[in-house]
Amino acid sequence: MSTQHEAPNWQVTATTLRCEAVDDEVTVLVYKDWSVTCTGQAKYGQGANPVKRKGRRLECRGPECPPVVDYRRRLQEQEP
Repeated sequence: MSTQHEAPNWQVTATTLRCEAVDDEVTVLVYKDWSVTCTGQAKYGQGANPVKRKGRRLECRGPECPPVVDYRRRLQEQEP
């Protein structure tokens, strides 16, 4: 389900949240064009050195992970 949203009045916004997929805090950045980056992707994403913690492999799910998608959706809902 893809819905078009007008560009916001800001250039970039960010938040830090707890990502269960990588068992760490990450910073999520949403840009004016609604594209998203997450610091977890560089540290735990595909191609990064595998990290294991508490007996499980930690791997970032990229910009489509639920917390990132939810944050972007909440921002889009706030826009007029």
